[in-house]
Amino acid sequence: MVLTEAGVRRELKNLPEGEKNFQIEKGVIVTPSARQYLNDRNVKLVVVDKLTNKNSKVEASNQSEDSGKIFPKYKCFQGGYLEEKPEHMTQLYGNKLVFKDHKKIVLRGKIDSLESKILETQVLSVKLQNEKLALELEEILSFVREILRCEVLEKPLGDINLIGMNEKEIREISHDPKKYFNMEHFFTSYKMGEIVVSINSLRSAVREVEIEAFKAFKNEEGEVSREDIIRALNRLSSCFYVIMFRCLTGKYK
Repeated sequence: MVLTEAGVRRELKNLPEGEKNFQIEKGVIVTPSARQYLNDRNVKLVVVDKLTNKNSKVEASNQSEDSGKIFPKYKCFQGGYLEEKPEHMTQLYGNKLVFKDHKKIVLRGKIDSLESKILETQVLSVKLQNEKLALELEEILSFVREILRCEVLEKPLGDINLIGMNEKEIREISHDPKKYFNMEHFFTSYKMGEIVVSINSLRSAVREVEIEAFKAFKNEEGEVSREDIIRALNRLSSCFYVIMFRCLTGKYK
């Protein structure tokens, strides 16, 4: 017997409010799209020896509907199914395929590039014997990877805490450097040194990622989803700005 996404959709409507377990009997084949549908809604798939509850109806309905059907491996957002993934397409969520210029795929590529730039700056920091900065960049790198993970899995991003600052502190310090570093806002110059110039490149790279995030999460009506990710990227660029001040005022020595 095969359990499809359509069958899961029907049965979930009958689950009591707050119920997070969906039971199936041993031996039931669950299609990839059905598993992804449950994962997206944080519903746990529970395998039991024999069903004795409300889920039992779905087996009979799926068995009659799906007998003899072939379930392709991939589902296209534009409609239809594919057994093999074409080179010009990639997986967006689960087994759902989109073209590689999809806005969210472009965003993921930008995040990947940002990670590479952070690693390059870490190498430079170690070369210049600034281990403390390299460690802070490692923390930021983990945060960027968490942003990507939460986007791919459609999970909310947690609180923003970076290199000893929470979200409010990052914003406040970056907006008032005179108070915290006795320095005014500045335009970056080569005279500030290669590490400051490199951090500035990270700051501007985050801005590019933030723009792609806005494009990816804005619908036709101008409404924006994933404000948590967009806000995190905004704070991340401010965090790099704070690091530049730390470098210039000798905080890493």
